[in-house]
Amino acid sequence: MILGMSLATFVLVHVIISLIAIVAGIIVMFGMLGSKRMPGLTAIFLVFTILTSASGFPIPPLLSEKLLPSHMIGILSLVLLAIACFALYGMKLNGAWRWIYALTALVSLYLNVFVLVIQSFLKVPALHALAPSVPPAEPPFAIVQGIVLIFFVVMIIGALRRYRPTPT
Repeated sequence: MILGMSLATFVLVHVIISLIAIVAGIIVMFGMLGSKRMPGLTAIFLVFTILTSASGFPIPPLLSEKLLPSHMIGILSLVLLAIACFALYGMKLNGAWRWIYALTALVSLYLNVFVLVIQSFLKVPALHALAPSVPPAEPPFAIVQGIVLIFFVVMIIGALRRYRPTPT
């Protein structure tokens, strides 16, 4: 039991939270390219991404006594999200805080999608057949992760150059 839920229910809630965070984040990312603020959707993206990172820790085998790669991704994501929230809500995107927000928010989105790809190759039978090792390491997995990385590098560079929302 985790927070009064069975492990299966908790994992399902975690997955739903993660998917909401990713969908909202992708919409916010494309909005950044057009310098759109999208305050409501941005808040949903940030809150659900924080919840995604935080809710991943209690899931076994994450309840390990040693530091795992999943722990490091979760910790890094939470640090990036804290900076993004401070840049957006504390510093109101003034000066360099605009690009700091865009960078930290979108890198945290990338990390969420990175984990989605890993989990997809582990849990979706057709993908797992293409990369059966745990963790996945075969060429199809590397190709998909490479495409995702290139996509996010291009999008982040675009957002850093174009995200100039009007002050509220």
